[in-house]
Amino acid sequence: MNTRPIKSLSMRAFRAVCGFAVCVSLLLPCSAAEPQHKHNPTVSRLLKKYCLDCHDKATADGEREFETFTLPLKTEQQLITADGIIDQMTLRKMPPEEADQPTDKERLALIGALRDSIQDARSQFESTGSRTIMRRLSNREYENTLATLFDRRVDTLGLTADFPKEETSQHMDNIGESLVTSGFLLDQYFQAASRLVEARLGKPEMKPKSWHFNGHFKQYEELSGSHRSVFNYRYLCLYEQPNTDTRQGGYGHIEDFLAGVPVSGLYDIQVQAQALHRDTHYDPKIFRIDFSEPFQLAVVPGDVKKGHIHYPQAIEPILASSIVPDDKPEWLKFRVWLEAGQTPRFIFPNGPYESRASVIALNKRYKDEFKKPETGVRRSALLREGELPHIRISEIKIHGPISEPGGSKEEIAVFGKEGFQKDQALEQLFSFAKKAYRRPLNESDQRRIKVLYEQRLSEQATPRQAALDTVKMILCSPSFLYLSEITPEDELELHPYDLASRLSYALWTTPPDAELFAAAASGQLKNKEELQKQIRRMLKDPRSEEFVNGFLDSWLNLRAIGDQPPPRRAAWEYYAQNLPESMKEEARLFFRSLLDENGSVENFLDADFTFVDKKLAHLYQLPEKDKLRLKDGFQRVKLSGTKRRGGLLGMAGVLTVSANGVDTSPVTRGVYVLENLLGTPPPPPPDEVPAIEADVSGATTIRERLAKHSQDQTCYVCHRNIDPHGFALETFDPIGRWREKYPHPRGKGSGPKVDPTGKLPSGETFKDFASFKQVLLESRLDKFTHCLIEKLLTYSTGRQMERSDQYEIEDILQRVKAEDYGLQTIVIEVMTSRIFRSR
Repeated sequence: MNTRPIKSLSMRAFRAVCGFAVCVSLLLPCSAAEPQHKHNPTVSRLLKKYCLDCHDKATADGEREFETFTLPLKTEQQLITADGIIDQMTLRKMPPEEADQPTDKERLALIGALRDSIQDARSQFESTGSRTIMRRLSNREYENTLATLFDRRVDTLGLTADFPKEETSQHMDNIGESLVTSGFLLDQYFQAASRLVEARLGKPEMKPKSWHFNGHFKQYEELSGSHRSVFNYRYLCLYEQPNTDTRQGGYGHIEDFLAGVPVSGLYDIQVQAQALHRDTHYDPKIFRIDFSEPFQLAVVPGDVKKGHIHYPQAIEPILASSIVPDDKPEWLKFRVWLEAGQTPRFIFPNGPYESRASVIALNKRYKDEFKKPETGVRRSALLREGELPHIRISEIKIHGPISEPGGSKEEIAVFGKEGFQKDQALEQLFSFAKKAYRRPLNESDQRRIKVLYEQRLSEQATPRQAALDTVKMILCSPSFLYLSEITPEDELELHPYDLASRLSYALWTTPPDAELFAAAASGQLKNKEELQKQIRRMLKDPRSEEFVNGFLDSWLNLRAIGDQPPPRRAAWEYYAQNLPESMKEEARLFFRSLLDENGSVENFLDADFTFVDKKLAHLYQLPEKDKLRLKDGFQRVKLSGTKRRGGLLGMAGVLTVSANGVDTSPVTRGVYVLENLLGTPPPPPPDEVPAIEADVSGATTIRERLAKHSQDQTCYVCHRNIDPHGFALETFDPIGRWREKYPHPRGKGSGPKVDPTGKLPSGETFKDFASFKQVLLESRLDKFTHCLIEKLLTYSTGRQMERSDQYEIEDILQRVKAEDYGLQTIVIEVMTSRIFRSR
């Protein structure tokens, strides 16, 4: 295991070390061949000239002493000092007004020298010697691995729900240095293993049982009175989608089944349901749904011990869904997995948005249609006399647990086709541990397993319970929790089993399958031809969707969509149509198509096609919005008729995650482009620089405010690089809708016109979004490809790339260029590279 020279830094020092990854060629060009102390004469001269009168060892005003300050930066205190000097010089707080002032050229030279030195220090402090630190499984990898080992989804258990929040490194969730293990987490691992094993393998044998419910369907508190008076709780009704603020009829539960199912297992659920008033004469805009689409009913688990039964809960994956008929009640059938204590709940995924708001609107516009309108239209009157669209459930039947022919999936996955055999218990446990550890067992492994199993037998545990307790131990072993390398420390190239694990977690986020394990056992996996063969095979497998999803979440930070959601009033469709899922899926299908077809990564910068469903087609105002139905899912569409989309920067997911939810900023989006697409992250602003002031009157544009903010040369030198990359994206609002003008801050009318023109520091100009993409294609394609290669290497190896890695990255780039920038070519080159195959 590799360790860092400095194991802990203050947050400020950490920001200084990690943040100032800036291209300072505009200030003081440097060469990698020059010595690390190249800037020391400049820094020493300027500090002596302007600072040492007050900050020498004898005086040290403000407890800041610069007389002994030299480069390169070697200590935490020097990092803090360098960061402080940058802050003070940027804000022109030092030297004081009465003292001699440096020229702009001198000020920029000093700031540039210090930033360059901080970048050097970053490489020094963060270096792992170009090796991957032994790391634990991320929460995502942990759950996927358990699902594979037990051959059943485990998301219904919420095993990681109480785990500490995962730290990321440059949006990557699988970097060894960030995956810290604490005593608390180890305790959570034990509890998770115990819950999983007992719920799936330790559950008591139980014959199937049936339940039938045709009344006493109590609703959310605010609906209870009207349902009692009108229906006497005869029906369970759903009035809105689950993703609302007010929670009025988004979740339907069975009041007489709150205890849930007795054991974990498969259950058949029958629901007699009907879609009511999809043909309502009320204005569809009140409900904000598409009445041309049939209503949908879905089943999610609920647990009264985990929170309000009518509210969203931490564990509620969709277990099954169906279309609800309009004409008359019909029986809908679902087979779902429920954990012991979970009760089925019913949701209306494409239901009306905000039921309470709908009732208020109906009161205003249609009260004359009801009796006694002078007192207002109560919900009971709406249910009795009106046409309020909803799903009505009249009966529910539940039967289970359903037995599985040949034994449960978990039993077969852990113990084999014959199930647990006490006379073969140790062999069965060894076989399971081999899969869990992702390598052959050694004598020490076998001894620990045998000792624990026999100890539990000596404590009067039954053979099966002793085996289950041993399985728990296996799932808490470092050999399971960590991607531990059996490659000797003094060897650079990974041994076959380690290479197989690295490859399977990169492409599938699971342990190696039998074929990959066999290739490792034979030693053939070390041959480049065999490695390429396995990569191609694994990319064709459906399990590679985990690679697509995980990598895009990391590279483009798509997992952060929703962290800063837009205001509901300004972007109701974001919630009503569950747009975040559609946004992510567009990027995933686009990436997948290039991967399968070995399409050029030029398409990431600009393309004449994308993938949309009905919701995105409406958001993008594409012609397909009038043709697509929800049942059509996503379709590949041509963009030849519009220049408003095409490539990553035209995708709503990228545009949403690069905004701050409430509004847009060329700075925020510019930084996103530089960091994630071009690999040249700018430095963060000094801590004390004030935020750009908002203009609540709407009289000025963000461009005008940025121009004022950047009048100081120390600000301008960074903003001239950042802002143009964001100006081109200002024609998109916070959720990626096209706009020609800014909204008025007070919500009345429109604000100033959007100006998407710009000039890059290298001199290229653009007049709009389309010409900006063309500039990127013509002059930044290699930089983009280099960045993509580096991100793929980081994701697949579990470590950040270092300066010593850049030579091979450049070699990969040259080979990729010769193959027309194919994405599959890049992935294969990355995963057969020396970097990937090394510790």
